[in-house]
Amino acid sequence: MLSYTVYSEAGGVGKTSLSANLAVAHARAGLDVLVVPLDPQDGSLSRLLGVDDDRADGSADNLVRHMVNSPRGQFDDLIRTAEGVDVVPEHNMLADLATHLRREQQKAQDLGDAYNIHAQLQRVLQAADVAGDYDVLICDPPATEGNHLYNAIYATRNLVIPVEPSAKGEASVEGLEELATNFADQLNIEVGVLVAVPNRYSDTRDQRETVDRIGFPTPEIIGERASMLEGCWKQQCSAFTYVREHRSRTRDHELETLAQFDRLARHLEAEAGIDAPEPPEPGALEREVDA
Repeated sequence: MLSYTVYSEAGGVGKTSLSANLAVAHARAGLDVLVVPLDPQDGSLSRLLGVDDDRADGSADNLVRHMVNSPRGQFDDLIRTAEGVDVVPEHNMLADLATHLRREQQKAQDLGDAYNIHAQLQRVLQAADVAGDYDVLICDPPATEGNHLYNAIYATRNLVIPVEPSAKGEASVEGLEELATNFADQLNIEVGVLVAVPNRYSDTRDQRETVDRIGFPTPEIIGERASMLEGCWKQQCSAFTYVREHRSRTRDHELETLAQFDRLARHLEAEAGIDAPEPPEPGALEREVDA
C-alpha cells in the first residue's frame, strides 16, 4: 500500500487542496483510496469534498472516539465517499484530541501498561484492515506540530511536502527535514520524504534558485492557480470536477495542472510499486468516478 502524509510547516501552501486532488487522481486510475484528514479547523478536506455534515454533532461517532477506545460503531461506518474517494470526515472533537489521548495515556500508566500516544491512529487503521482494503492511504493533518501530525506520520511513515517557492518555503522544508529526523529517532521509525511539490510558481529567478536547492524530488512544479482552487472550495469538489462541471470554458493552463496531479499520482504509485489498473491520459476530463 502507498501511504503518505501531506504536510508543510507553512500555512497557506495548498496542503489540503493537494491532498484532495492527489486522492482523486489515484481514484481516477482505478485505485481504492482512503483519506484521513485530521484538521480541527473548519476549512478542512472534509469541507472541501462536502462530507462534513456531522462535524458539529456531539452524538456522532467519529475518529477521535475510535482513537481513544470509545467508539459508537464500526470504523467502516465512519466512511463517506466523494468523487470515488473514501474519507473519514473530520469532527469538532479533533480540537480536543491531545487532551483525550493524554487521558488515555495516564490511565494506561496508572495500570502499569505501555501506551504510545502517537500510535493510536495506526492502531485503529490496522484493526480495520485498511492496508488490506485500500491501495492508497493519505493523511492530511493541520499545519502545526502536535498529536494530529505525529499520529499521521506514525501511521504513514512518508511525507509529501507542498512548498512555497520562496525563502520562507525553503526554511519550512529544512524544518521538516529536522522534524522527520527527530521523530524517527524518538520513535525508532524511518520517515521518508517522497516528493516536494512547489506551487504558486511563476518562474522568477529567485523561485528557480529556491526550487533548485530543495533536497527532495520535485517531479511537478505547479503554477499559480488561485482562481481554480478557490472555485473548488466554493463548489466543494476537486479540481477535476470543478474544471469539468463548473467552468464555462476549458483553460489550457488548468488542464495542464490536472495533468500534473495525475502525473504526480503515478510517480507516487511507482514509488510504492503500485501499477494503477486504469490510468487516464493525464488531465483528461472524460473519466468520471462514481461518487
